[in-house]
Amino acid sequence: MNEHQEAIKVLDLDHLGIVAGIIDEMELVEEVNKIVGITTQEMLSPGQVMKAMILNGLGFLSAPLYIF
Repeated sequence: MNEHQEAIKVLDLDHLGIVAGIIDEMELVEEVNKIVGITTQEMLSPGQVMKAMILNGLGFLSAPLYIF
């Protein structure tokens, strides 16, 4: 066997990983943050919340967002 074999990590992204990648490519989170604005007291930006709502609506999480 080859001593320099690298560990291969396989992730199953399904359709939601593709959607999350497209949201990142479109820079949708940053655009929402520019429009809405960010305050220092917020733990999550409005753009991050919007991305979570989209992924939750598509079935990424099996529980409502308010639990997290």
